[in-house]
Amino acid sequence: MSYKKLLTVQDISCVGQCSLTVALPILSAAGHETCILPSAVLSTHTAGFTGFTFRDLTEDMPAIMAHWKKENIAFDAIYTGYLGSTGQIAYVKEMLQTLGKETFTSFVDPAMADGGKLYPAFDAAFVEAMKTLAFSADFILPNITEACFLTGAEYRESYDRAYIDGLLARLTDAGAKTVILTGVSYGEKTTGVAVWDGKTHEYYEHRKIPKNSHGTGDVYASAFVGAYLKGKSAYDAAGIAAEYTVRCIENTINDASHWYGVKFEPQLPFFMQQLA
Repeated sequence: MSYKKLLTVQDISCVGQCSLTVALPILSAAGHETCILPSAVLSTHTAGFTGFTFRDLTEDMPAIMAHWKKENIAFDAIYTGYLGSTGQIAYVKEMLQTLGKETFTSFVDPAMADGGKLYPAFDAAFVEAMKTLAFSADFILPNITEACFLTGAEYRESYDRAYIDGLLARLTDAGAKTVILTGVSYGEKTTGVAVWDGKTHEYYEHRKIPKNSHGTGDVYASAFVGAYLKGKSAYDAAGIAAEYTVRCIENTINDASHWYGVKFEPQLPFFMQQLA
């Protein structure tokens, strides 16, 4: 498999095992040259810490893009995670149009909501801007809440296969090409990932861990992107990323002092083995 050069755009939480501090090592472990564009720098992530620092880097993005264009730098893939504003979304859309090689792949994790609600920093205008980005990408990786905001569908805590099928169809009708829908659970002890390319619906089921852990969405999305670019099918990449994420949670669940993220680093050899 060729050596891929990819760009990931998301924030840096200096402490907290999420966003770029997760994406960079996981994608590098997958064997890809991983370039980064920080959207913001925070001293820690915002879930559970107080008094954290925050520096918005939106104003730096145009000059960085201009320099890359001057140097004829282009990427095999672009992968976006948490974006903090509609302005950043606009810049990322420009990147997708101008910084990709002749053949490249785009991945958007529309990280903006969970549990039926938007994250506190976001509003309806952000959702509308995210729609334009998500539906221009080759792959989107929403959870069920994000899929509902992207399509206007009713959010449900309890649902069946027909509801998920309908949600996937709505995403396709809105412009999605391939959907990796996470957190799809049809039972008390299992959860999984629905993979939908507009024609075929595959479902990867795995054990459910009764613990919510910060940053696992970033772990999953990064592992999926890394596996797919390594030549795995979308379904296989979805399964590899799921099993890796579960192992990361299990590796952390008994350590109460490590409440702010998951110990994903010791499980990287497992991830790399699955890609071999």
